[in-house]
Amino acid sequence: MRTDSSPGSLPAREHLPAAGAGTPVLDVVVPVYNEEKDLGPCVRRLHEHLDRTFPYAFRITVADNASTDGTPQVAARLAADLAAVRSVRLERKGRGRALRTVWSASDAPVLAYMDVDLSTDLNALLPLVAPLISGHSDLAIGSRLARSSRVVRGAKREFISRTYNLILRGSLQARFSDAQCGFKAIRRDVAQVLLPLVEDTGWFFDTEMLVLAERAGCRIHEVPVDWVDDPDSTVHIVRTATEDLKGVWRVGRALATGSLPLDRLARPFGDDPRDRDLTGVPQGLARQLVGFCVVGALSTLFYLLLYSGFRHFAGSQLANALALLVSAVANTAANRRLTFGVRGRGGAVRHQAQGLVVFGIGLALTSGSLAALSAATAHPDHSTELAVLIAANLAAT
Repeated sequence: MRTDSSPGSLPAREHLPAAGAGTPVLDVVVPVYNEEKDLGPCVRRLHEHLDRTFPYAFRITVADNASTDGTPQVAARLAADLAAVRSVRLERKGRGRALRTVWSASDAPVLAYMDVDLSTDLNALLPLVAPLISGHSDLAIGSRLARSSRVVRGAKREFISRTYNLILRGSLQARFSDAQCGFKAIRRDVAQVLLPLVEDTGWFFDTEMLVLAERAGCRIHEVPVDWVDDPDSTVHIVRTATEDLKGVWRVGRALATGSLPLDRLARPFGDDPRDRDLTGVPQGLARQLVGFCVVGALSTLFYLLLYSGFRHFAGSQLANALALLVSAVANTAANRRLTFGVRGRGGAVRHQAQGLVVFGIGLALTSGSLAALSAATAHPDHSTELAVLIAANLAAT
């Protein structure tokens, strides 16, 4: 089922149809800076893998981040030799800037990127993009921290990566497991809405995009990866970590102050089961909580009336037990129907048995309270008994 999305919101997920002639389904961006040595082998290996295993048309885009060595010439030769390869030159550095530029201009419905060192095993590429093609998910990330991932890297990088993700979970309430793995994909229609909100142009770009996507209600698919650290990586760990922490502070402050317009991305998909008009299915915890409170208040009033009636011909303990038993059965039946929307007799015996467990707790507290009152006062007033029973029932609830 699909409904129209409001203006400015993300579109409903749909399975991507087979692309027309000359239009790739997947555009893989390889951002590079002074990588004249590794660029050629990387792109040729990636091209061979996609040509052999990927069932759709694809494109590989080399995004040159203002390289000062022979990287532009290598990229141009690759584009000339391989029809599915193109080269884009940027005059300013920044991985985030490169991804934003290429993704914003791409015509492919699925956009991805990977680091030039190919640290992530390419067999994870199809599992990465398949949920996006099918319409199941909106973004996908490779995770080196998943239990089934197989990772080879030094203790220093391992410590930094895990610490960074703990910081994200603690400060930004992020639920994704690995923000920095250079192996991600996004649907183009989702990127068109999210990218204008992402400010960072460097290494924090990934994290910011993922945090905003998660807050906007996007579904993020995680793929366990095999990953081998590149000992010749040119990434400056300390400087990158510092910039990332600054980004965490900036995004956290923006989320706290409400300056990010995420409200227009709320409920982004037309095909959200929570938006469907389904009969017999209760909608929302808030409504259930209100219903539970109303039923509880009415049940307590019913219990007190029963107690007052039984008290005319029975002692306080017997009157309390009878009133509590009848009101407990009525309370369970009312909550089944009114609070949780359960219809029919299915599960009624089990639910009443659970209600009797609660009845036992209430009986112990109210009986004990009445016993304590009788010990303190030989002939307590009826109003005093009711006050004690109300307090005991609140404790039981």
